[in-house]
Amino acid sequence: MAQCGNTCSPDQCCSRFGFCGTTPDHCGVNCRGGPCVNNGVSIADIVTPEFFNGILNQAASTCIGRNFYSREVFLEALGSFTQFARTGTVEESRREIAAFFAHASHETGRFCHIEEDGGASKDYCDERRTEYPCNPSKGYYGRGPLQLTWNYNYGQAGSDIGFNGLDAPETVANDPLISFKAAVWYWMNNVASVMNQGFGATIRAINGDLECDGKDTAKVESRVNLFTEYCSQLGVAPGDNLRC
Repeated sequence: MAQCGNTCSPDQCCSRFGFCGTTPDHCGVNCRGGPCVNNGVSIADIVTPEFFNGILNQAASTCIGRNFYSREVFLEALGSFTQFARTGTVEESRREIAAFFAHASHETGRFCHIEEDGGASKDYCDERRTEYPCNPSKGYYGRGPLQLTWNYNYGQAGSDIGFNGLDAPETVANDPLISFKAAVWYWMNNVASVMNQGFGATIRAINGDLECDGKDTAKVESRVNLFTEYCSQLGVAPGDNLRC
């Protein structure tokens, strides 16, 4: 329970914000240690080979991601995130899985791409975040299922997952397990807590500054269309508030 400095008592949960407690805010989706509560859903029973490969197989055979992303590695990555899509009802679990894969499909072209096109030419170093100093010879552009970007995300993900995010950000593009772990890490820390507000809130959490409020309606529609497609496949209604 590193977030809480190992100060929680055995019957308390440690939240991702660094607080100890026993409420749903501590032991639910934000739980990072202690007696976390989940609904016991089997993600493997929802993300079946047919579902995962149905996405992957839509990518062209020449896509580099075809030999990088796999259902087996995705499920292995979840071993570090026992709360992923496992809070609330079974329906809510299915909806969250549909949302995660909708965003991943949008970001990677249905798992075709690993790295952001032209990313190496872009500056994703926020020098104001001095706790995550940029390595001038490295680029913190989009990599992996959710296209992790920025030095502060690479730094914190590396610290939490166990890789050198600041000096070796390319690990997210070279190691399939780290790649999926980084995506789920980002989801759990930035997206999962707004699932109850509708899919539109997840778009805002991932790329709201560039897409929401009319900035890029085509990309919003792409994400929404993928989400409704995957909800249909998983047998769950997409719910309300789909756009941002």
